[in-house]
Amino acid sequence: MTDVKGFCAPRFEAVRAALGALLDKDDVGASAAVYVNGEPVVDIWGGYADADRSVSWERDTITGVNSTTKNMTALCALILADRGELDLSAPVAAYWPEFATAGKENVLVRHVLSHTAGLPDVSGLTAVEELYDWESVCAALAAQAPDWVPGTSAGYHALTFGFLVGEIVRRVTGRSLGEFFAEEVAEPLGADFHIGLSPEHDHRVTPLIPPPSLTDEYAATAPPGPDGAPRENTGAAIRVKDANSAAWRRAQIPAVNGFGNARSVALVQSVLANRGSAGGVRLLSPQGCEPAWQEEFRGGDRVLGTPMSWTAGFGKFGNTFGWGGWGGSLVASDPDSRMTVAYVMNQMIDRDRQEDNRGMEIIMAAYSGLH
Repeated sequence: MTDVKGFCAPRFEAVRAALGALLDKDDVGASAAVYVNGEPVVDIWGGYADADRSVSWERDTITGVNSTTKNMTALCALILADRGELDLSAPVAAYWPEFATAGKENVLVRHVLSHTAGLPDVSGLTAVEELYDWESVCAALAAQAPDWVPGTSAGYHALTFGFLVGEIVRRVTGRSLGEFFAEEVAEPLGADFHIGLSPEHDHRVTPLIPPPSLTDEYAATAPPGPDGAPRENTGAAIRVKDANSAAWRRAQIPAVNGFGNARSVALVQSVLANRGSAGGVRLLSPQGCEPAWQEEFRGGDRVLGTPMSWTAGFGKFGNTFGWGGWGGSLVASDPDSRMTVAYVMNQMIDRDRQEDNRGMEIIMAAYSGLH
């Protein structure tokens, strides 16, 4: 059995067993973490940081977590709302005046957070490199008309979520989303998570490994539409090779290009599960956490083609909230039990070809430790 390193409280031993089983089966390298009451009860890792299995996954190994980044970006907005600097019920244009065109005057901040703003794509975007130009992407979003009446329907804002929330944060604070996150979240908590990764961390990054039998040309595809028909992908197709590039690491794409490991993901998100604080550091009030699990929209998601419940920044699944990333990373928080569980790996799985229950197996193992 693969050697799993790190700390695991005895009652959560099932999580260590679950990660070990995954590393013996599908995974190359991975990490898992569980926080309860804002404190770590599981912080484990194992396997390898490269496809050739020659370099060990270490305690400080980090990787791209793709859309698991959205959880971090949403937290930044909730912190500002809790401080009274951002009103979730205000029009986006109150902070970003250029946004009030083409029928977007009544788009609220909460619509952006709950994927109901009607802007699931950036019109005219054709190349990944265009995502690296913050100003031009935001200008395009400010100019375009919504695909539906904002607030009436939901459609997963795969890439635009980060630009929309990030530009609101920038207009309120004068700082990029990555800067705000680093200074107001990661630094106080001591969390090793980065949105816009500086070069000194490159040596710690394990590249994402394409799904079995696929190459690094494997791309994130637009999910089918609600009728099951293929949905036109109006954005740039992001390939594994793009997500592994230095240009991607340096950019600010706060919906998808965060870098970290399970420890850092769980630590940051445990703030919300634990009513605003983790490790003795308070980032927001207990009341300020509640939008993370209060439902904003329930119904069919036009982009994902499945019924969804969206809160202010998170997917809601029963008593839990959180979100996962392309390839398999995942974080889920349970505010009732004050528990957060995260799973971060380098081996991607293509859900169109193969079921991927890895993150859920870690979550279920964590729940067994609670009871």
